[in-house]
Amino acid sequence: MKLTGTAAVRYFARPDASRAGLLIFGADGMRVALRRQEVIAAMIGPEGEAEMRLARIPAGDLRRDPAALQDAVKAQGFFPGPRVAFLEDASDGLAPVVQATMADWRPGDAAIVVTAGNLTAKSALRKIFEDHANAYAIGIYDDPPSREEIEETLRKSGLGEIDREAMTDLLALAKDLDPGDFRQTVEKIALYKYGDATALTPADVDACAPATIEAEVDDLLSIVAESRTGELGPMMRRLEGQGVNPVTLCIATLRHFRALHAASADPGGPAAGIARMRPPIFGPRRDRMLRQAQNWGMERLEQALSTIVETDLTLRSTSRAPAMAVMERALIRLAMMNRR
Repeated sequence: MKLTGTAAVRYFARPDASRAGLLIFGADGMRVALRRQEVIAAMIGPEGEAEMRLARIPAGDLRRDPAALQDAVKAQGFFPGPRVAFLEDASDGLAPVVQATMADWRPGDAAIVVTAGNLTAKSALRKIFEDHANAYAIGIYDDPPSREEIEETLRKSGLGEIDREAMTDLLALAKDLDPGDFRQTVEKIALYKYGDATALTPADVDACAPATIEAEVDDLLSIVAESRTGELGPMMRRLEGQGVNPVTLCIATLRHFRALHAASADPGGPAAGIARMRPPIFGPRRDRMLRQAQNWGMERLEQALSTIVETDLTLRSTSRAPAMAVMERALIRLAMMNRR
């Protein structure tokens, strides 16, 4: 039988160990591996592998010894409890061996869990599991995780109290990150909140989310966009001391002001524009950028973009002017442009 959507997610969390088998396939090996780990752990428990109730069979080993899967399914262990025979990275070439083992499966035998790469609808492996009355086939695609999947991941990490805005940030983050990276981020958040009974907030998510730009450059861009000219010189000296390239700084400035312009131009308003941005923007930084977009307005942002593009051309030209001084002068002009 074939499982999709919510039914598949629920089965991964609470599988039926009495089923003969499960095929998990998909183009993204990380997504398939994470689901395989989840379902096997739910089948045999945390001590299952230590109690030798899990038999791992790489596809290459099964090609050399076609009886290995049948032997693993029929073998009796020393410890009581459900058993799993796990066939890794299978292909259609192993379909006859898998089909013979499935046909000979009886209650009390080990459940057969098979992982594979991307399989077409005509795949022999898929047909075995989809046509079997006591087995499931689940495809793992590149769709972002659903809210239910994210809530399950948070629950397993011990995060129960989630602020509504923080959940919105996590949904956006899940769409932008690979599944493995997202799970690591959730684990980082769980450690960050360890011993803290208060609800998870957008600021907590922002503190743990992978950085998309160096913190010092981000601070500099906020100084410029908020016209805090008195702080600009010391921050430039710090960045110059760290070896930041003026062209790199100009590119970051252009990206920041383009984002503000896109937010300001959004038909739903700056808040909707900020929410659409990828990679997503979180917590205090999102609030700052929203205020900046609202304060600048479309006309001044277009003037700012013209100034930045002109500076970029100057930096890339044969001009003998000191590059960092040119960049600093341009940033001062930007900061002064929006002073009220």
